[in-house]
Amino acid sequence: MSFFSLFSVSWRRALTGLLLLLVWSFSGAATSAQPNNIQPYIDRVAEQISEFTLSNGMKFIVMERHQSPTVSFMTYVDVGSAYEQPNKTGAAHFLEHLAFKGTTLIGTRDYSAERPLLDELDQLAGQLKTTQAAGKSTDSLQQQFAQTQAKAAAYVKQNEFGQIVQQAGGVGLNATTSADATRYFYSFPANKLELWMSLESERFLDPVFREFYEEQAVILEERRMRTDNSPIGKLVEAFLQVALPDHPYGRPVIGFEADIRNLESRDVRDLFDRYYGPSRITIGIVGDVDPKQVQAMSEAYFGRFKAQTRAPDVSVNMLPQTAPRSVNLTLPSQPWYMEGYQRPGLTDPDDAVYQMISSILSGGRTARLYRSLVEQQQLALSIQVSPTFPGDRYSNLLVLFAQPAPDRSIEQVAAAIEAELTQLKTTPVPAAELDQVKTQARASLLQTLASNQGMASLLPEYEAKTGSWRNLFEELKAIDAVTAADVQRVAQQLFQPQNQTVGKLTAG
Repeated sequence: MSFFSLFSVSWRRALTGLLLLLVWSFSGAATSAQPNNIQPYIDRVAEQISEFTLSNGMKFIVMERHQSPTVSFMTYVDVGSAYEQPNKTGAAHFLEHLAFKGTTLIGTRDYSAERPLLDELDQLAGQLKTTQAAGKSTDSLQQQFAQTQAKAAAYVKQNEFGQIVQQAGGVGLNATTSADATRYFYSFPANKLELWMSLESERFLDPVFREFYEEQAVILEERRMRTDNSPIGKLVEAFLQVALPDHPYGRPVIGFEADIRNLESRDVRDLFDRYYGPSRITIGIVGDVDPKQVQAMSEAYFGRFKAQTRAPDVSVNMLPQTAPRSVNLTLPSQPWYMEGYQRPGLTDPDDAVYQMISSILSGGRTARLYRSLVEQQQLALSIQVSPTFPGDRYSNLLVLFAQPAPDRSIEQVAAAIEAELTQLKTTPVPAAELDQVKTQARASLLQTLASNQGMASLLPEYEAKTGSWRNLFEELKAIDAVTAADVQRVAQQLFQPQNQTVGKLTAG
């Protein structure tokens, strides 16, 4: 498993690798991956897309595609870990888990009997915290809590939401939380469109955050596996806090352990009430659908949501870095090396240049860092670059990550990386090399356009982050416009010692 698959990487970039497995067969014109051949195809794809906004502010983007009798859905909620309150980290991810627990009708045998027990659990949890803080015995309260928890569990229909989806032919039911957003997605046979409308509207119109304390234990275990018991996870968490101090991206998406333990159900409810309003939800629907029917059903089901004032976006004013930063950990682990550089968000005019720099350095086995460090010098077992980390809406990091080869030191790897970055700053990229990475970018876009789930994912993201889904199709033009001079100029600005943060994990 790659390093970046373990953590919250930009959705649009991470998706590209996955879609290599989903590519369809294109016409000869499309597969040639030349700009003059691709643009007509892209124009035809764009013509299949329509949009509408309900009176409550909820946005829908619909792509009509009749190649197969299926439809993919993405509910994109414009809130991620960057929006959490101090000492409440992990709330957005916690909410994602609870969104599968059902409603007053789904997931319960008798909600009228279950509800008082859920309220009692919250009260007992508060009493436990107060008693523990006072240094008093909690044995009696813990016993009462366990008994109440068992009573509440007797009313729960485990995973009923997922069972309904599966029994109706649904596949891929899942969700993700990142620094920027929370996404809920799956696919259905096309004749189950109205069932999706009913299920998806109900779970955000009438949610019941049952099994809160059981899920708290699940999330704590997830954190232990991904971070506390993972040397790499510890390095990344420490690295982000040093590289992005006082920045919302400097906090872990899963949350700090102490915060997860102290979260109360009302904290998650507060985040839901504040950010899950219709004006922060964008829905992508791609597949064998009639856009007029989609709009009519959407008005019937999602039109029930009450309009509310849009909660403000995060204000991020990252001060320019003026000196190198570093973090060093010694743990029983293989050595690892990280190197990050502050960069602006995805709406920056040079965003396509950052993508090209990333591809030149690590876009496959022919890329510079792989050829040099892995194949030729045999200094590293693997090396990767992410053009944005851990989010991309706001200022973030371009990050390089390497695993030194046996009997090779972190310092050797760092020196070799520095040599490659210096070459990028001092010597223009040959035209053939730049054309190659542009061709790879075109192919990746074509693969994305071919996937229902890929398009259902990217259209809402571009709408939310850039102001219009149409900017997805403008990205190819921006990539084609990148010149060798652009790459050299941005590399010179980016790869400066005062803009660098280094993370080292050494065996101990």
